[in-house]
Amino acid sequence: MLSDDQLNEIIVEAENVPSRVVPEKTPVNSSFSMVSSISDIDVTDSQSFGNPDDKKSKQLLRFSTSLNESFLQTLHRSPGSVGIDTSHENIQGQKLIASLIPMTSRDRIKAIRNQPRTMEEKRNLKKMVDKEKSKQSHRILELNCCAQCLNSISRAYRRSKNSLSELLTYISLWQKTFKVIGGKFGTSVLSYFNFLRWLLKFNIFSFIVTFSFIIIPQFTVPEKNTLQFTGLEFFTGAGYFQDTVMYYGFYTNSTVQHGSSGAPYNMQLAYIFTTGAYLIVCFFSLLFSMARNFRNNFINPHIYSRGITKLIFCWDFTITHERAVKLKQKNLSTEIRENLSEIRQENVKLTLNQQLIHVLAHLAAWVVSTGVAIACCVAVYYLAENNSEFLKNHQNPGAVLLLPFLVSCINLATPRLYSLFRLVERYETPRREVYILLIRNIFLKISIIGILCYYWLNIVAQAGEECWETLIGQEIYRLLLMDFVFSLADSLLGEFLRRLIGMQFPTSLGLQEFDIARNVLELIYAQTLVWIGTFFCPLLPFIQMITLFIMFYVKNISLMMNFQPPSKAWRASQMMTFFIFLLFFPSFTGVLCTLAITIWRLKPSADCGPFRGLPFFIHSIYSWIDTLSKRSGYLWVVWIYQNLIGSVHFFFILTLIVLIITYLYWQITEGRKIMIRLLHEQIINEGKDKMFLIEKLAKLQDMEKRANTSSFSMERRDVEQTSPLHVREHNAAHDLRFRRSVQEENPKV
Repeated sequence: MLSDDQLNEIIVEAENVPSRVVPEKTPVNSSFSMVSSISDIDVTDSQSFGNPDDKKSKQLLRFSTSLNESFLQTLHRSPGSVGIDTSHENIQGQKLIASLIPMTSRDRIKAIRNQPRTMEEKRNLKKMVDKEKSKQSHRILELNCCAQCLNSISRAYRRSKNSLSELLTYISLWQKTFKVIGGKFGTSVLSYFNFLRWLLKFNIFSFIVTFSFIIIPQFTVPEKNTLQFTGLEFFTGAGYFQDTVMYYGFYTNSTVQHGSSGAPYNMQLAYIFTTGAYLIVCFFSLLFSMARNFRNNFINPHIYSRGITKLIFCWDFTITHERAVKLKQKNLSTEIRENLSEIRQENVKLTLNQQLIHVLAHLAAWVVSTGVAIACCVAVYYLAENNSEFLKNHQNPGAVLLLPFLVSCINLATPRLYSLFRLVERYETPRREVYILLIRNIFLKISIIGILCYYWLNIVAQAGEECWETLIGQEIYRLLLMDFVFSLADSLLGEFLRRLIGMQFPTSLGLQEFDIARNVLELIYAQTLVWIGTFFCPLLPFIQMITLFIMFYVKNISLMMNFQPPSKAWRASQMMTFFIFLLFFPSFTGVLCTLAITIWRLKPSADCGPFRGLPFFIHSIYSWIDTLSKRSGYLWVVWIYQNLIGSVHFFFILTLIVLIITYLYWQITEGRKIMIRLLHEQIINEGKDKMFLIEKLAKLQDMEKRANTSSFSMERRDVEQTSPLHVREHNAAHDLRFRRSVQEENPKV
């Protein structure tokens, strides 16, 4: 190794070398041979001195860089110089070109781009490589043409994909509003609006599917509506709407065909296949969304570091607008607060008495909440069971709104009661509080929906009504509409009144915080009703799409006016996964069970709907499979139905595979958590070791200083003991010189 002084001398000499000082015998017939040798020096330096923190490594790299610059300037300024043997340079250039020719276009461009050369040299190198490739045989040219064609196709695909993603990002709904919400209220409140937007996109897709394959074909069958529109139909869903495409009973059971040459369109198969395909797409969409969010928020190791590096050391310098800069600063400060709050909460440890008190409080809250939920379910069952008799005794059209009104009152009041339990339970982390409230509310709402489904499938469907499917569709429409009205009233009036009470009367209350659990469960409850009611009311996804669009703006305005940011900041990166999981189970799985019972066990109405006259809804599939089994060209469809769709073993194996994959992902997550914890402990131990070594070094330095000080004092003492005689001689000589000088100046004296 060279010493620091030697390195500095070499570097100074190299930097002072003028660019024109080059041996005259250096021909540069090919500009690439010399540069390739220089690049070899670079590679060697970078490999030999890979530690960028080493001072000597930096100096050597700077030395090689200065050599590169001087050589490159020489190449440009003296292209006609005479020097080393031309054949050697040609061999080097041929080797370089020969190494680039076999590469694909993508790899070759990447290799040329990584060369430490100017853009002009890279272009010249690319031209030479292309020229050499053009001289090869026709067969190789044809193969290269095919490869270039494939590369151009893949390049066009990548560009179109990137352009499409940029376009989708640009036209994404409420992007700026989300940034404002995230900057002011944090990711916890933002997770609710993300979930709302996800459900809106979901319902847009659902409406497109049902509208394309069920509603549009029915429009081609002219049927006159003889009922009169009064306006009350918007609230009751009955009357004029009963004989429209809004409900099941209006659809025909015949095959739609226009002209003798037109293709037949079986409405029975279209109705049941569209419903089945819609549910299958929903199933896989929920699974995919859950898996993606689970991978991003649970499995990736970077989430356990909380993104501290990104928060502290990264800044988007493309942001130039003052408002955007302030919003970005607010987002970063909110995220830092959330991370610091989580770290502080993780370090909080309770005593044994505090833990015992918390356990008792949680147990009492669970007992009370479960009792309240059971009481609400009993009340809903009693109301539903006596609803038919109540409607027979009251001919008023508004009487049908009694059951939806009472159910909506229960759904509005009970979650607020659950939210008061936080005053007693006092959870350590806000995330755990939200999870517990979500579980209690989902238990309440799914239980209510289960009781209503029992009422519809066992009382309404068996009552012998003229078109019980349409009656169920109307009931679901009224429930959905009443829930929307109560949500609007609560946001516009209830939250506003709470703000006035908190700000003016008892000032200690202040502004309220946004209740994530209650608002999320309202969305899940409404979406569950939409999934159940789509079979009986195909336009429900469109109605839900409009309600979600309105609710976003209402909730956003109410949030900005009536709420304050959370008092305890916390990250909600994993909340979206939990929301989708609750939407999948028990919501979507319960919907599948309800529709399976409807299609396989219940008898359709005899006078309305596309399945009129059949013993069960599923018999339309059975008759279609029997028809296909008589045609030799469609036997593969019959085999798929008998061995896959109609096989219990297939679904059992599929469920088993899904559970195994879920278990594996869970184990991967736990393993990575353990690894992250061990790495954190290792970093802490290494820090302690460094502190220990620094303390030892400081002690050794102190001891060395003390030893040096003591030796110096001893030497000084010895000098002081031997110095008096020399001092006297020095003083005597000085007096003698003084006397002589005085005598010379005054000879008389």
